Amino acid sequence: MKRRSILTAGAALCALLAASAALAEGWKPERPMTMVIGFAAGGSTDIQGRVLARTLEEHFGQPVNVVNQPGGGGAVALTRFLNAAPDGHTFMFGVQLGLTFSPVVTETEYDIDDFRYAGTLVGGQFGLVAAGDAPFQSFDELIAHGQENPMTYAQQLPMDQAIMQQIAAMEGIDLAIVPTGGGGGMAPLLLGGEVDFAFSGGTHAQYTPTGEMNVLAFLTRERSPFYPDVPTLAELGYPYAMDDFRSFFLPGGTPDEIVQAFEEAARFAVGHEPFVEVTVDNTLHPIVFMDAAETEATIREIRAANEALMAN
Repeated sequence: MKRRSILTAGAALCALLAASAALAEGWKPERPMTMVIGFAAGGSTDIQGRVLARTLEEHFGQPVNVVNQPGGGGAVALTRFLNAAPDGHTFMFGVQLGLTFSPVVTETEYDIDDFRYAGTLVGGQFGLVAAGDAPFQSFDELIAHGQENPMTYAQQLPMDQAIMQQIAAMEGIDLAIVPTGGGGGMAPLLLGGEVDFAFSGGTHAQYTPTGEMNVLAFLTRERSPFYPDVPTLAELGYPYAMDDFRSFFLPGGTPDEIVQAFEEAARFAVGHEPFVEVTVDNTLHPIVFMDAAETEATIREIRAANEALMAN
């Protein structure tokens, strides 16, 4: 599977030219568009998505309205999205976990074949975070603290909850789960001292520079390039990983020409300075481009890996 980051000015210019040429020849929206985001306002997906909406307005020439439908790590939005018209005017921008993990651990009304996938723009930065003044500032210290004290954990996704519950059981920790609708809901709970630690999909980038939050470990297979000293759970000896990407989803039955148009919109966005700036500099996520075929293949690959993980 080929994955490639768009980083240079030359690559960005090529992406813009290719996207503009394809748009001139292909499908164009005929009225205002709606972007669905499966997380609450204020989190990293929402922050990226709102700048992305302005980028798409420039690309498509139509207003793009953002609608937040939080719940279940994107599962609520995906369920509602089943009834969207396949005409390109309603689409989703969000994480893949609602497809790669949620159906593995709970019954859902949808599955991978119910949607079409039109390109990937952003790589994941899933981490476990604590407040800057917490009595533990590493994951090992968190485990030691939890073995002596009951703990509360703010989850966002079915998978991060499942992983933390398995680690808690393994380490003998009394762990209470506090659900949130995304980073915008997690941050006040953690900073207000209402939970001991939390999952972050990227919201921590707003708080680590000031010392308000500290990243204890990453759930991705590789360390974050933005926090190179923070280990992964796998490095710490726990056989769990959450790799994820942020992509365009379209309703099932969407014609190929519309899928192609959104793939070209993704090419445009990963070379568009405002979107790159908010993604890389603000939310500390890498820009990662995958075309429509690569996006679907990645979703199926991660889904198979998650099924094998949970079977064990």
